[in-house]
Amino acid sequence: MSDFKVITIERIKELLPHRYPFLLVDRVIDYQTGEHPTATGIKNVTHNEPFFQGHFPDHPVMPGVLIIEAMAQVAGVLANLENRTSEQGKVIYMVKVDNARFKQIVTPGDQLVMVATQKRIMRNMGLFSCEAFVDGKLVASADILSAEARG
Repeated sequence: MSDFKVITIERIKELLPHRYPFLLVDRVIDYQTGEHPTATGIKNVTHNEPFFQGHFPDHPVMPGVLIIEAMAQVAGVLANLENRTSEQGKVIYMVKVDNARFKQIVTPGDQLVMVATQKRIMRNMGLFSCEAFVDGKLVASADILSAEARG
């Protein structure tokens, strides 16, 4: 285990290439090293998110694909934090999503708490098990395969 300090948006922006309106992680509140490293990130879902203008104006619901993207971004932060051999802040692409499940809708005012656990690393690819919660209830889960960009 390593000493952990909250990772703020400024540091997240050093670790990920995403920017508004597509940066979907506000803060990382936990990071555990070990055989299966884990990061926990949060996204405060507000009514002024641009996607709510069309999804859906009279019944705003966060799109499931954006929940998956938010979980993948937490996995990207974790991958960059765990990257000990090369430069942090590398671009990491989502390659595959398996076993995606949605249990509950996410609406304005919710705080999405996302947990990404690194299951395996093979060459420049990583497999992550991801879950998203609101008020302690599981709202979504997926297995996400990612790959580091080659330059």
